[in-house]
Amino acid sequence: MFPTKGVQITWLGHAAFRIRSGGKTFYIDPFLSQNPKCPESEKNPAALDAILLTHGHGDHIGDTVALARRGQPRVLGNYEVGQYLAGRGVPAAQLVGMGKGGTVAIAGAKVTMVHADHSSSMEQDGVSLYLGEPAGLVIEFAEGLRVYHAGDTAVFGDMKLIGEIYRPDVALLPIGGFYTMGPLEAAYACRLLGVGAVIPMHFGTFPALSGTPAELKRRLSELGVPCEVLELQPGQTL
Repeated sequence: MFPTKGVQITWLGHAAFRIRSGGKTFYIDPFLSQNPKCPESEKNPAALDAILLTHGHGDHIGDTVALARRGQPRVLGNYEVGQYLAGRGVPAAQLVGMGKGGTVAIAGAKVTMVHADHSSSMEQDGVSLYLGEPAGLVIEFAEGLRVYHAGDTAVFGDMKLIGEIYRPDVALLPIGGFYTMGPLEAAYACRLLGVGAVIPMHFGTFPALSGTPAELKRRLSELGVPCEVLELQPGQTL
């Protein structure tokens, strides 16, 4: 089994994760209450210390505004997402609006914002509201575990630089296809990143997201990439 160094990683369906480290609770892209794959027992968390957002789509910002009112967690995203959340009542003191290439210390972890190849917007009055560029996040937790959450993305060549510079231990990669890369591209992403383990995400939530962990395993085998697929069920903790 993949060594997490004591960090607890729970997949909540889609691209949502809860991670516990150093006595702190982190949520990444907390699409919970409207997420058909999120267990009912996980849809209304009581306590959290930080919310980390990859981009500005509704299935990633999710319940951020409601959660920000509980325990006053820090909320990290790109600058435009921060502005959007401030306009919806999230206090400025809780917001961390950063840019790609930057690293921020938050709740005992170091979070670096890196590139993603996707889009970022929310619908307002029937029109798409631009919310900055999408991103991935490399998080180094207090225990030393380095996690790369790719956000929504296609595969891109500079994943090799992410691997070389930040050396993630495990990658959380979308495999659903249609809106993001599928299993074939995710296998190439694993090769570029040089990670020893991958947790598939952003699949099976809706019919269009048809990629599967089994196909990812097959593609990795075909490429000869020695990367362990850590297939979690929604609500399951690694």
